[in-house]
Amino acid sequence: MNDSDPNWPRFWADVPVTDRAPLREILADLLGRGTLLGDDGAGRDLFLLARDHYREHLADYLAPLGLELIVDEDFYLLQARPRPETCMLLGQFTKDETLLLLVLWRAWDDHRTSRTTDSVVLTVDELWNRFRETFENIEPPEKTHLDQLLARLKRHRLIRTFKPDGSVQLGETRIEILPSLPRVIPFDSIESWLARVSLYDPADDAEIEPEPADSPAEPSAEAEEPALA
Repeated sequence: MNDSDPNWPRFWADVPVTDRAPLREILADLLGRGTLLGDDGAGRDLFLLARDHYREHLADYLAPLGLELIVDEDFYLLQARPRPETCMLLGQFTKDETLLLLVLWRAWDDHRTSRTTDSVVLTVDELWNRFRETFENIEPPEKTHLDQLLARLKRHRLIRTFKPDGSVQLGETRIEILPSLPRVIPFDSIESWLARVSLYDPADDAEIEPEPADSPAEPSAEAEEPALA
């Protein structure tokens, strides 16, 4: 610890006092939520501070924890992406959350294939229909349960949700898929995505317990739940 500040590490003694509180905020977001959104407001100032002055500081801090710092300059986003082979901070998404992540990944990929810069947005109703099309042999979650699943993904800043003016139905809620999501559940191709989706088909004779998705920077309290690579 630094003699003058017991809450500041000696290896960051070069960081001016004025930047220390913002750096604490940045680390709190990266370790607590996995992602810092810097597209507006105070988040923009934190993103620019990290990108322009403390990229190496943050990358070095996260490295021993098995976390890789991603600086997405197109979407003004910082992400602490776990390295599964070394990260010991991982918890796991539930099976229902993993199924939802798979559907959202495909929606992201379909959109980004044709439009590289636009935000990827769909409604809850559209997501529910996509779920039915993706998993023909699995009942989609009830919309009230779906809302709870989305809340978890939102907490990890994998998505954002908002309601249009005058909207009263859950199905009209709009979901923006953030670029942090495909990094949590990456696939090299549609074929590899289809192979993962097929593992969840209950029509298969062999009952294979698929591995759900690791949640970024999530405490290990859920370690007994299924996990996804």
